[in-house]
Amino acid sequence: MNGRKQCEFSLIRYVPDAVRNEFVNIGVLLREAAGAGASNAPVLRMTRDWARVRCVDPEADTEMLEALEGELQARLLEGAGGDAKPVLEIIEDSFSNLVQVTAPKGCLAESMAAEIESLMRVYVEGRKRESARKQSGRVKIQAAMRSRFEQAGVWELMRKRIAAETYTSAGDPLRIDCGYRPNGVIKMLHAVSLETETELPKVLAFSMPALREGVARVEGATLEFTAVVEPVRQVGEEEQAYYSFAVKTMETEQIRVMTTSDLGRMADAARRELLRV
Repeated sequence: MNGRKQCEFSLIRYVPDAVRNEFVNIGVLLREAAGAGASNAPVLRMTRDWARVRCVDPEADTEMLEALEGELQARLLEGAGGDAKPVLEIIEDSFSNLVQVTAPKGCLAESMAAEIESLMRVYVEGRKRESARKQSGRVKIQAAMRSRFEQAGVWELMRKRIAAETYTSAGDPLRIDCGYRPNGVIKMLHAVSLETETELPKVLAFSMPALREGVARVEGATLEFTAVVEPVRQVGEEEQAYYSFAVKTMETEQIRVMTTSDLGRMADAARRELLRV
């Protein structure tokens, strides 16, 4: 290990929903460890591929995230003696926990440049298969929903990430993917993968009575709630029993369950209701 320097690194994370602990690593900050006789300035590197960010948050402001790197690099250059503290302060003070920095971890580096490239491959650019599998089902359904409603010309007219606490009680972490109001009915739609989600159907079913009451009280409207799921043919044999259970659980609470195959008709209906055509 001769010639290696003691360093420490922190991961920069995009955290669209802290309550659900959903995050994506978007960068690495590497610096020499305190007391190691620092001779190199801290190094910052951020991703150029925002696909993973859009997977967890389709409405993410990626232009803001791209601009963030330039601002942080400038602060590193301004920092006396290569001090990374201003970078951490910007992130902590300016982004309301949307961008977070992890606690530092130790590492040994032959060179700062080589080490940060290695850390980027391991923690940022690489994708853990299990994480990708868990995210892919709901993310694919969300993407299909957005695509269909965009094609119908109504996506921009719809509400997104509707906070359930507006209608239930403060602190409710549930956010509904999208919705709109034609006349005296509020229609909400939420992507639910019955291939990878095990708790969400029960969460939605549990939330329905309070959500319906809240919509009637706050909006003076009735609620029509739709869960959009993948077709049963796309679910493996091991998951089909759960698929049936989850559909029944939601339908018991008057949640309409539709599949991605129905999105064309749903988008056409939204177009007629919102654009009056």
